[in-house]
Amino acid sequence: MQILQKKTEVGSEKKVEYLELIYDLIFVYIIGRNNQLLQYIENGFIRSATFYSYILCALAIIQIWNFSTFYINMFGRNSLRDHLSLFVNMYLLYYIGEGTRVHWESFQNQYHTAWALILINIGVQYCIEYRHHLDNEDEKKTIRHMAFVLFGEALLVLAAIPIYNQTGIQTAGAAIAYGLIMNRIFADDAKACMIDFPHLTERAMLYVVFTFGEMIITVAAYFQGELTWNSVYFSLMCFLIVVGLFLSYEVLYDRIIDREKMTTGVNYMMIHLFLIFSMNLITTSLSFMRKEAVSVDAKMIMILLSFLMFFLCLFALQLYAKPELCLHRTFMLPIIGVSAVFAAAMWFLRNNMRVNILLSVIYVFVVFYMIFRFSRSHDCDCGKEHIH
Repeated sequence: MQILQKKTEVGSEKKVEYLELIYDLIFVYIIGRNNQLLQYIENGFIRSATFYSYILCALAIIQIWNFSTFYINMFGRNSLRDHLSLFVNMYLLYYIGEGTRVHWESFQNQYHTAWALILINIGVQYCIEYRHHLDNEDEKKTIRHMAFVLFGEALLVLAAIPIYNQTGIQTAGAAIAYGLIMNRIFADDAKACMIDFPHLTERAMLYVVFTFGEMIITVAAYFQGELTWNSVYFSLMCFLIVVGLFLSYEVLYDRIIDREKMTTGVNYMMIHLFLIFSMNLITTSLSFMRKEAVSVDAKMIMILLSFLMFFLCLFALQLYAKPELCLHRTFMLPIIGVSAVFAAAMWFLRNNMRVNILLSVIYVFVVFYMIFRFSRSHDCDCGKEHIH
């Protein structure tokens, strides 16, 4: 694997360490646990309480990864303290994974306690780091802000335990919303020079790759059982969908994103939060296609929601494109039109799953082709109308 490096202003190099790759592996386990939540079907549909648990668990885990990544990006030294902090979080994440069940409420004490301890652990690392930056007001301000976000969210997570035990009301979603909102507010005060954006983009790319790995495992289920033309057809179509989605992200990452851009990267990572969430939904959608117990309407809603969210996030990432690849309406309007036709055709033909999965393959590769062509057009005039 090529390790991306960048010279910083002080001459040091930032690269993805093996420690970070090991840390990411625990998230592969939790992605699988979380996707299993949506395998419990009642009367053809997912229970609303189960889907809420799925959304909550998915966003909580991705947010934990996001907080860890930003700390390592700004202040990580691959030191003994960094190792101990990440290994503690890895151990606590096992409790989160074990508590990720369809009856999530029964494990919420364990889940919330581990979640809060992880946030506190990251916050403590910022507090320890503070003493090394007493002569830099910008860095001190950023550290104070991140500690405020982490400890504040941890308190909300811990408060959710007695609130649920006493009232039965689940308030953990407020903790996630607090983290997202406050992180975004403080991002306006952050300094781009503190962020190693190439390292940040590679970390996000690796998480996406691990998520594709879970998707590939789902495709393997199509190869089980007796070999028939039907199984060959669906396994091939499913595999092609994964390939097309992967190629679309690959082109974006390799050809379009400006990884030398001076930016705090907060919005970049927030977009990835929802991108990875949409990929988890796609994984579930692919597994639903082969299940007769799932309602046709439920399958279509999941497929359309996940595909459209994935490509919406992909195009949102083009806000970080190279200057010569700025986003044009002449590029976006055809894709919007293709997406609208795809959604209408899928819904109209929702009772024919063979046609649906073929349409999905065609749609994914049409969008990929359009992205690929756009990535090769270096003559776009950024002075013309473009999307901000």
